[in-house]
Amino acid sequence: MENPFVIKSYKSKELFCDREKELETLIRNFENDTDTTIVSLRRMGKTGLIYRFFDEIKIKSLDILPVYVDIYASRTIADFIKLTAEAVLRAFPQESSIGKHFMKFIKSLRPQFSFDTLTGEVQLQIGYQGVAEKEHTLKELFEFLDQQNIHILLAYDEFQQIREYPEQNIEALLRTYMQTLKNVHFIFCGSKKHLMTDIFANAKKPFYSSTAFLSINKIAKESYSSFIKKMFNDNDRTITDEAIDYILDWTRQHTYYTQSLCHTIFADGAKDVKMDDVKKACLEILQQNEMLYLQYRQMLTKTQWNYLIAVAKEGQVTQITAKAFLAKYNIGTPSTSKRLVNSLYEKELLSNVVTKDGTSYSVYDVFMSRWLEREF
Repeated sequence: MENPFVIKSYKSKELFCDREKELETLIRNFENDTDTTIVSLRRMGKTGLIYRFFDEIKIKSLDILPVYVDIYASRTIADFIKLTAEAVLRAFPQESSIGKHFMKFIKSLRPQFSFDTLTGEVQLQIGYQGVAEKEHTLKELFEFLDQQNIHILLAYDEFQQIREYPEQNIEALLRTYMQTLKNVHFIFCGSKKHLMTDIFANAKKPFYSSTAFLSINKIAKESYSSFIKKMFNDNDRTITDEAIDYILDWTRQHTYYTQSLCHTIFADGAKDVKMDDVKKACLEILQQNEMLYLQYRQMLTKTQWNYLIAVAKEGQVTQITAKAFLAKYNIGTPSTSKRLVNSLYEKELLSNVVTKDGTSYSVYDVFMSRWLEREF
């Protein structure tokens, strides 16, 4: 029996929880020729939302060809070109008209073709004489896509990675090429909020005010509760409301961790899931990940590790310089607390959520937070 709680990418509309408003926003933005910037914490479901949007494009027979490009592993503009070209090759069937034209275009770049030994997918290696040739190739790639008699959607995941490229003025270059395109549309996704905000909301940067923002937050408790119950019921199982409440509280309604816990509960095989079954699965997850968490301890200073424990025990901290918080965990001065927050945030061990009421900090990995809370 297939586990309905998906923890890898996207499988189907039926196994996808909610995000109806976000989906409507993406459709409306596309129909009104507006590019979109999606920002969320890691594992909150932005990649799944993109694929859900791609699925909706097929369902509604929208006049658009979607292409997903994950640039997380890219380090240079050459990597950016390579990953974009490979994604287009995967998206367009080679026997189709556009697929044939694109293959002819790619061959004009004199690449070396190889195949991933695990997936069998085409991999490209393009040689360049210098920076100018890379820039020209990127321009040609975008222009080729724009010249096709169809709308193309390029969804770039982890777009903030371009900030790591050694090439100068990469944002200005990309913006210059992208803003002239008429048939190519863009979705830019990122999990580092401060970088994505600086790229798209800083008036001094090239991409300023060029897209509409879409923030991906927690799914409403009522929607997630109904989804969890339905997934169990559809597979001839039951789960108590008390158990569902505990799941959503323990995972803090964070998409990946909720899915992962439910995946484990379902895999454990109980037909009538109750509180004891949920707590057993929680313990199982913490035990499985304990070695990973202990490795983090080796990577951090004692002070950083103790600060992480303090935040985990609090669940979330809104006043990192408050006397009560500093004294309770023997942190020291307000400046020490600020320095520790910044260092752990840079290491992506702490996350922050900014609201009208202020900023709150919590341990990024919810399971690690629960482990720290339990063990220390």
